[in-house]
Amino acid sequence: MKLDRFNQQILQELKLNARISNLELADKIGLSPSACLRRVQEFERTGVIKGYRAVFDNELLGNGFVAYVSVGLGEHTKCAQKSFEQGIILADEVRECHNVTGTFEYLLRVETKDLKTYKIFHSDVLGVLPQVNTITTHVVMDSPKDDRA
Repeated sequence: MKLDRFNQQILQELKLNARISNLELADKIGLSPSACLRRVQEFERTGVIKGYRAVFDNELLGNGFVAYVSVGLGEHTKCAQKSFEQGIILADEVRECHNVTGTFEYLLRVETKDLKTYKIFHSDVLGVLPQVNTITTHVVMDSPKDDRA
């Protein structure tokens, strides 16, 4: 799908407010509602738009502790990676898991209630996975920019 001016504007507006009505979206970008809807549906059909979601205030929900955790594996094999991924997918505290290049294999975004519950996750989840060789925790103190929403 070609990313012309209208398509770029549609994506930008949906990124800012995925709940915008088609009528309002069409009006903002200068298309007819039917043309706008066709473009949005094409983005959905082709997988450019993977879904819509709500963004929560995790602190208000009781998850005020956020950390990025780098994990190094003991073996650099596909089997070790798959086993680690299967173990980590089940952990509710892990909000993101990325296989990365560099001195470690994985970067996790972990959210827990507080440092005490993070310590439990560290020892009872990461600490028991046999593939894990190193764990480095980076505690988030503030997030002046966060575009994941």
